[in-house]
Amino acid sequence: MLVALHEAVAAAEEGQGGALWRLAERGRQLDANLVRLSAGAAVAEHVESELDVLLVVVDGDGLLDNGVERRALEPGAVAWLPRTARRGLLAGPNGLVYLSVHQRRPGLRIGFRTVDAEGTADAGGAGGSSGASEGGEAPCSLDRVCPACGRMSGETDARYCARCGEELPARGTL
Repeated sequence: MLVALHEAVAAAEEGQGGALWRLAERGRQLDANLVRLSAGAAVAEHVESELDVLLVVVDGDGLLDNGVERRALEPGAVAWLPRTARRGLLAGPNGLVYLSVHQRRPGLRIGFRTVDAEGTADAGGAGGSSGASEGGEAPCSLDRVCPACGRMSGETDARYCARCGEELPARGTL
């Protein structure tokens, strides 16, 4: 067994936000993160253009917002977030702890990303063009989540949390 989720939550420091655990085994084809958002914290609405994400609520409560409707989240809820789907999270008064699982991203490649008429993304070579009408964010934006208060920074280059002033994790360390 890799982790007992409730034990990982119980072992975290009081009020600790961000990643409480992550799958780090060598040779894996999946990424998984156990994430805690403090009460009222949010993951800004965004679009993941390349990967499906499975979200499993472990503790607390909150809302999943797809830009059209908000759905209540509670422990045991499982949500499939297909690629190209708009999504945002808002933690309820008890915070929100969830496991996110998605295919591991391949290593970075030099080239252009293209999107065909069906919305399928492909990495092209030099001279390619992007047909994407909207960019996406990596499913793991944990370097933008404040470890102290759980707020997700709206700026990709922010070094400090706009809510509490805590230093954000260094890019690429998570």
